[in-house]
Amino acid sequence: MKILIIQQKMIGDVLTSSILFEALRLKYPHAQLDYLINEHTYPVVENNPFIDHFIFFTPEIEKSKVKLFSLAKTIRKEKYDIVIDAYCKLSSNFISALSGARVKISKYKSYSSFIYTHPIKYKSKPTSVAGLAIENRLQLLEPLDSRLSKNIIKPKIYLSDSEKDKAKDKFIDSNINLSKPLFMMNVLGSGTSKTYPLNDMAAVLDWIVEKTNGQLLFNYIPKQLEQAKEVFKHCNLESQKHIFMDVYGTNLREFLALTSYCNAVIGNEGGAINMAKALNIPTFSIFSPWIEKKNWAIFENEKNISVHLKDYKPGFFKDKEGKKIKKEALTLYTEFKFSFFLEELKVFLDNILNT
Repeated sequence: MKILIIQQKMIGDVLTSSILFEALRLKYPHAQLDYLINEHTYPVVENNPFIDHFIFFTPEIEKSKVKLFSLAKTIRKEKYDIVIDAYCKLSSNFISALSGARVKISKYKSYSSFIYTHPIKYKSKPTSVAGLAIENRLQLLEPLDSRLSKNIIKPKIYLSDSEKDKAKDKFIDSNINLSKPLFMMNVLGSGTSKTYPLNDMAAVLDWIVEKTNGQLLFNYIPKQLEQAKEVFKHCNLESQKHIFMDVYGTNLREFLALTSYCNAVIGNEGGAINMAKALNIPTFSIFSPWIEKKNWAIFENEKNISVHLKDYKPGFFKDKEGKKIKKEALTLYTEFKFSFFLEELKVFLDNILNT
């Protein structure tokens, strides 16, 4: 038995879809389970014991129809019995169509449903604490065994002891005290429309320092350095003494190892929040106004809290569709006051620091 799962693009999606391998291994303990992903997302599934082989969708393939066709032919030669397309976009539709697999499963879309033996209509509302992102992916397993979709699985990241030891050494060298509160601050989103205003984020940081006397790390990538510095400048002088801007992950695995020592990850909703949950680190996430909270607020409880402007000002979203809300995201962000969710943040910090 050979099974291929396709999940291109974003880190959070690749991590979330990795749950399918753990579920499949229950039914097919001796099957070959392979994962087609974008090259840059590999670190979040590295060392995953349920995945046998990785196939990388490279930037070169993304830019070339000839190389995409070549990849599809290579996959066809593998003679997969089952292809599960969790991505369901044109490139993965093409690969699935040419795969030759006897069973092809994906999300139902009117223009591509003819490609698949089992096009699955996703749910619009979650029915468990797992959330839609998890539940809808598990639905893709229903054609194989309906019981598999009922087995709620949480995404997991697997770090080695040496990776954790290196992170610990980095903290010691940077005079960070691991016996005191330590927070990874997701101060920037993946883009402007997913980034809580920098001055408001600074106010959140100031309050956290005052409340906890904690040490703060910033999650950012090199091209975001100037924006990260802006957040730092907006913070008061006392808070700046608690911020260790030079301690950050130079690559994704190093970021994950550093995060594994934190008391919580706090800030903009995105991949870092999903990765923290996969490491069993508490999270407090601030959703962008145009992102549907119901889709990505997974495994919410007293140690995983998310907030959205819609929670406080539902009238702002009346009769507005996703694309229109996205265009108004920056304006809506200015309405999303820290005072709205200050009490939730206080309760969250009390829960994680006093247990």
